[in-house]
Amino acid sequence: MSERHVLDAFAPILNWRLLKGSHAFPGPDGGTCINEAAMVAAGLPYRAITATEDCPPCFSRPLAAYALGLNDAMPEAERQGLMAFVLRLSGSADAPAIEAVRTGFLALESVRRILPPLLDAAGLPALAARCETASDSRSAVEALRTAEVQGGALSHAAAGRHAWIAGARASAVARTATAAIRAFADPRSAAEVAEGAAPFAEGIWRTALTILDEALRIGRQAPAIDLVSARDRLEAARAQP
Repeated sequence: MSERHVLDAFAPILNWRLLKGSHAFPGPDGGTCINEAAMVAAGLPYRAITATEDCPPCFSRPLAAYALGLNDAMPEAERQGLMAFVLRLSGSADAPAIEAVRTGFLALESVRRILPPLLDAAGLPALAARCETASDSRSAVEALRTAEVQGGALSHAAAGRHAWIAGARASAVARTATAAIRAFADPRSAAEVAEGAAPFAEGIWRTALTILDEALRIGRQAPAIDLVSARDRLEAARAQP
């Protein structure tokens, strides 16, 4: 298939509309979450996805959880960026050891790349540097524990000064650090890290999509899905009453 034909086939796929939550069945403009769209594109029986456990077993649980978390947290315009991954989720499931590596990657890279801009915005550059250079989960969690404490203290102090914007940033630091700690066991919490940082730092959603892209490159890759077939399945789903 020529590059032009690839682009022609992929354009309608990208126009599928992603929405928060789970959905009984696609509507005329799409109207599903990313995991539901991936099922349609792969030709799998449709089901509403309310949690990662609802995904077909061929979906990597950590990757599907992170994608679902981003899907529900992103503003609508940014959410459409997830459609770039619609052909890469089905068939991505791998051995438990690989899934554990993926979970750790999502968590650690969220600490390294997503927390630092928020910490800088909150006036904690030294802590931002600690997160950015965290070498493993242990050093990351140590920095995150400090972020919880310092964020809480700054939030309390800001409230006393009626400095509401500074207080909101500091509160986001504490809350997002807590989510980042959970992310080492729960990949969906890694999406909460992006959700907490996004209102206070630019480019967070773009970074989150990059992290998802890199996590999808770990371990088993989804088998190639014919673009034309995927497009036709999505178009057929749109056409159903």
